[in-house]
Amino acid sequence: METFAVIIGVLAAIALLLFLMSRVIGSPQSAWVQSDERARALVEERIRPIGRLITDPDQLDVPVQVADVPQPMDEPDATTAMSGADVYTSACGTCHTQGIAGAPVTGDVEGWEARIAQGMDILYQHSIEGFLGEAGYMPPKGGRLDLSDDDVRAAVDFMVEQAGG
Repeated sequence: METFAVIIGVLAAIALLLFLMSRVIGSPQSAWVQSDERARALVEERIRPIGRLITDPDQLDVPVQVADVPQPMDEPDATTAMSGADVYTSACGTCHTQGIAGAPVTGDVEGWEARIAQGMDILYQHSIEGFLGEAGYMPPKGGRLDLSDDDVRAAVDFMVEQAGG
């Protein structure tokens, strides 16, 4: 019985550690979703009901209006483009402030030197399409596929500036 209690205690500690890590890693993106109107609109569209259930027999004769059917969202216009610092805060900072998954830390000149030497076109390509290198993994658009290519380029420019490039 003691062994069982120890195993349960260890599993509970691991679960708590994973929970705390997810809160630390996810908090910048969660703050972004709550403050960015474009992100809020995307979330609202995704969770909008696609129909309704009528359980009252008296309302069965009520016709369903076409307006109840969700319409596809329009593409965001170019006037709502975020600055490089905004994109960094909302998407890139999660990994690049702590060096998660081999990400070069923002402002670390040595960590960025070899990457900058490859040229901006390569940095843009790796940031937009994703990249698996010796140091780690860069997901396409930092895992934020809703970002435009120009938003990602602006974030790359911001990080290169921070590294003195």
